[in-house]
Amino acid sequence: MTVQERIWDIPGGIHPAERKALSNRTPIQQVPLPKRLVLPLGQHIGAAAEPCVVVGQHVRKGEQIAKANGFVSVPLHAPTSGSVAFIGEQPYPHASGMLAPAIVIDSDGLDEWIELAPHSDYRSLEPSELLTLIREAGINGLGGAGFPTAVKLTARPTQKIHTLIINGTECEPYITADDMLMRERAAELVAGIDILAHLIQPQQVLIGIEDNKPEAIAAVQTACAGRDYQVRVFPTKYPSGGEKQLIQILTGVEVPSGGLPADIGILCQNVGTCMAIHDAVLLGRPLISRITTLTGEALARPGNVEALLGTPVGELLAFAELDQGTLNRLIMGGPMMGFTLPSLDVPLIKTSNCLLASTAAELPPPAPAMPCIRCGECAQACPASLLPQQLHFFALGQEHEQLKEHNLFDCIECGACAYVCPSSIPLVQYYRVAKAEIRELEQKQLKAEHSKQRFEQRQERLRRAEEQKEAERKARAEKAARAKAAQADAPTTTAAAPADEALKKLKIEASMAQVALKKAEKQLAAHDTPELQAQVAELRVAAEAAQKALAEAQATAPAPTPKPAGDEALKKAKIEAAMLKAQLRKLEKLEAPDDDQQAELARVRQQLETAEKALAELDSQKPAATTKPACDEALKKAKIELAMKRAELKKAEKADSDEAALQPLREALAAAEQALHAAEATSGKPAPEMVRTERPGVDAELKALKTEVAFARADLRKLERDDNAASDALEQARTRLAEAERKLAEYQA
Repeated sequence: MTVQERIWDIPGGIHPAERKALSNRTPIQQVPLPKRLVLPLGQHIGAAAEPCVVVGQHVRKGEQIAKANGFVSVPLHAPTSGSVAFIGEQPYPHASGMLAPAIVIDSDGLDEWIELAPHSDYRSLEPSELLTLIREAGINGLGGAGFPTAVKLTARPTQKIHTLIINGTECEPYITADDMLMRERAAELVAGIDILAHLIQPQQVLIGIEDNKPEAIAAVQTACAGRDYQVRVFPTKYPSGGEKQLIQILTGVEVPSGGLPADIGILCQNVGTCMAIHDAVLLGRPLISRITTLTGEALARPGNVEALLGTPVGELLAFAELDQGTLNRLIMGGPMMGFTLPSLDVPLIKTSNCLLASTAAELPPPAPAMPCIRCGECAQACPASLLPQQLHFFALGQEHEQLKEHNLFDCIECGACAYVCPSSIPLVQYYRVAKAEIRELEQKQLKAEHSKQRFEQRQERLRRAEEQKEAERKARAEKAARAKAAQADAPTTTAAAPADEALKKLKIEASMAQVALKKAEKQLAAHDTPELQAQVAELRVAAEAAQKALAEAQATAPAPTPKPAGDEALKKAKIEAAMLKAQLRKLEKLEAPDDDQQAELARVRQQLETAEKALAELDSQKPAATTKPACDEALKKAKIELAMKRAELKKAEKADSDEAALQPLREALAAAEQALHAAEATSGKPAPEMVRTERPGVDAELKALKTEVAFARADLRKLERDDNAASDALEQARTRLAEAERKLAEYQA
């Protein structure tokens, strides 16, 4: 271990009155085991975890109860043994008093651990295996916003990490959790740093501690003996604990605006995070507790406690002997960057490093905001070298582009500007609102751009489909033209009568005019404009003229000559009837046909009736010599019927239909087989030797249980997506799913 005295300073900064002596005079204490723990699924930056337990399930201490839901996410573990009492909306530690999804565990009082898997030989593990251990332990940063630690360690910058910085600054007034951790658990802290140094392989390890923590400095220096870690001690100034500010103090290098420390080869980790890594790798314990400062003049016994995640804040304050009569504000975090809790019902989460129960005299309410006097005190106090006054004016005017150009997002929301403002302007609140507005607008723009791309892609698909249809239409037209030319050249055929061709053309024109008129009328009903009215009038006149011309042509057309009753005419009639039947079935499948589709349906039915009559006439005119024996025809029909019934049964089986739907299909198949046997017997042909294999039977009860689980899961997901869903309905849906899954598991066991 070496000590290097070279340090740098940061711009701005302030020296608020410290009250650390309230809580750093007693050792870290253990809080009694709570009867109920409330564990929010989102306790860090990134995606909230996804539950992997069900209501009523018994869990043991350290067991995973929610899995990571994406790359920037971490799992959640049971802090004690007990049963899952509820999964749903619960109070969340936030200034808004909002509810958030959580898992509630009722403790059984046994505090029974799962079987742990420590890795004292972690140096033999691959880096990916070590990262997996850290990720699966549910570790996120314990000193700031709570970024998932494994993700931070996995990110590959443009250059290798050459400097690992351990943040033991804890510059916020009142908070002493990291101070007491370094005093009492320095050996475990340094062991956690060893794991990080092995994983990252940096050129140097710097441990930064402010000079107002002499006991912690001595303990860490002793624990680092024999290692080349550098303990850097520097003067106390707020906010030296900010990541970018600490890097500048220890290295003299500034992180670029909008950049990350990894971009310049530096990685920072909080001392609490290093301790959690030690527990995860060397002890096999996931992150289920943390050291939290309980302080403020409303507490009779302030100090630091190691509490289980999910412990209600009210129980922690009761342990510290809260005086409800003198409590004015309850702040989670410090007085500079913390936020006021609206209730004592919220739980402790992974990023809760302090609970400050203040009296009215201790933290009096701020004076009313006055107009800015342009004194410039805020600019001198800003540790990020921003222009707080200018940002304030831009935020008032919602000038988002100007805010971004003036590096609003470099603001760490330390509150130094508001602390020194003589006009008592809550500057940080303006910056937070402006950041939220900008993020929301960017999300909307991103969504709009995505929608635009999807629309353009759809239009391109439609264009290609239309081009393909047009090409196919032209190909059909060319094929028809070639066939017509060949027919005209054949000596056995005669050219169609000019009158028939003219009548056919008039029918097509009348039909097209009618379709165009209906489309224009629909557009006029949706958008009544003078242009559309004129267009509809013109199309109506054209349709009436086309219909009149068709009627006159039909009246003067000679009576059609009967078609020949030969095999060719009969074949054409059968094909036409079959095509019309198929077209009719397709139209009948439409759930809500519009006027055009209904008209088309009536027209196809009429054409089918005419085609069937013509087919019947041709059948009656066919010579008896060409008619197949009735027994052959019956045999053919029986084979077709059997094939159709077999196909229907297979389709239903592939769709996993229930037994009630499959049984009638099986009976119909058996009847078709008997009919085929009877037809074969009367045909005089030898019966084929049939070998049939039966499909294994379907377990009706198993299928019913699976169906119930699927329906229960679908109903629950639907309710969870509904923001207005009642909590009792959600609870009933979760209970139903849990019961269905239990019955299925018992049946399959």
